[in-house]
Amino acid sequence: MTLKTLSALAAATLFLGACATPVDVSDPVPLQPEWHLAIHGGAGVILRENLTDEQEAAYVAGLNEAMAAGAAVLREGGSAVDAVQAAVLPMENNPLFNAGYGAVFAANGTHELDASIMDGRDRNAGSVAGVMHVKNPILAARAVMDKSEHVMFAGAGADAFAESQGLDMVDNTYFDTERRRKDLERLLEARSDKSVAERRTAADRFGTVGAVAIDSQGNLAAATTTGGMTAKAPGRVGDAPLVGAATYAENGVCAVSATGHGEYFIRVGVAKTICDRVKLAGESVGEAAQVALGEVASLGGDGGVIVIDGAGNVDFVFNSAGMYRGEISADGATTAIFGVE
Repeated sequence: MTLKTLSALAAATLFLGACATPVDVSDPVPLQPEWHLAIHGGAGVILRENLTDEQEAAYVAGLNEAMAAGAAVLREGGSAVDAVQAAVLPMENNPLFNAGYGAVFAANGTHELDASIMDGRDRNAGSVAGVMHVKNPILAARAVMDKSEHVMFAGAGADAFAESQGLDMVDNTYFDTERRRKDLERLLEARSDKSVAERRTAADRFGTVGAVAIDSQGNLAAATTTGGMTAKAPGRVGDAPLVGAATYAENGVCAVSATGHGEYFIRVGVAKTICDRVKLAGESVGEAAQVALGEVASLGGDGGVIVIDGAGNVDFVFNSAGMYRGEISADGATTAIFGVE
């Protein structure tokens, strides 16, 4: 480099230094996004008169346990995807909810469980459908996402993959509860001229659990897990394991977990519809959810969603009588069950 070039560089450096705006160390440092988590434990005909005080307290306790597990991850700076997994695990282990232990029976007296999880950072996802022996289906879905090249495993192959990853495996009877067996027997009674589908109530169709979250880095995630529909045909798959139907997450846009009559949520593609409306039409997550559930209702279905946007705003939208739900952040926690609180 010539002396002339060096002189020119020096002059330019001095000029830039003279023109640069001094840094004011007193300027506030941009705040990290606040973490926020929301959960649901199923939607349907949930009326105050149908729940005793003890039952209501038990559901609230179950929701609080799930929120506490997810919040513990986020409070320590953990990721949104770890938080939603942590939040749904206690509900998979709680027989009050239709996921994992306490899942409903299929028509043949067995249990077939579904789950999905999605990371908004790169839209990586994993799901399992029709598992019968993995104790916690959400862990199997997470293993599919993290440990395989695939997005979805089904049936015996899903159970085999979960076992190969060292997950806890159980006999199918592990999921049995007397409450769910009575529900199955009621639907299979031959005393009515109505079909099983016609006798099935909203309570028999719903019970999916899920979570959405934003972490302190602004990352979004969603998870959904279910035992499906009481007296369903063996092999039936609902919306819970289907990315875009019950579960979706994309950073900066939204995260969704749905619960309801799965056949209709699949046909509408509820979770992806909501996020696309937020992303492309500029709607709020609540507005987009109302539109998507309106489509579900127009086809004859009902249910609900929990949604969170890229700024951490949460909304609960449902067209059923109630939805077990709650949210938690650094500011506190709330739970709700009925349609009008």
